Amino acid sequence: MKIITLHKPVNQNELFEHLQKRLNPIFKEQKQSNINFIISNTPDGIEITQPELYEGVLFNISVQGPQLHITRNEHYVDDINSITVESILNSLFDDISDGLGTDLVQEG
Repeated sequence: MKIITLHKPVNQNELFEHLQKRLNPIFKEQKQSNINFIISNTPDGIEITQPELYEGVLFNISVQGPQLHITRNEHYVDDINSITVESILNSLFDDISDGLGTDLVQEG
């Protein structure tokens, strides 16, 4: 699990809307690909999936006040699409922090 601090409390619905609006367009621009990820707002957090290519949830993001607890599917850690999504997520987390930046608290 990776834990990122946003330096401000974030609402799960706000984060979900931001990811839903920006993740796929940025991915398509960076990868020149027609892959669309499904972003779901669940009671356990925000889930990112792509069932046509990957079994199970690629990323689960649980909002804990100013922290995001991010679980990544261990079967796809070396997959280029998964790595690209993680990079985009980091950029989008920075966006939603209102310029306050982010800190990596834990990765493992």
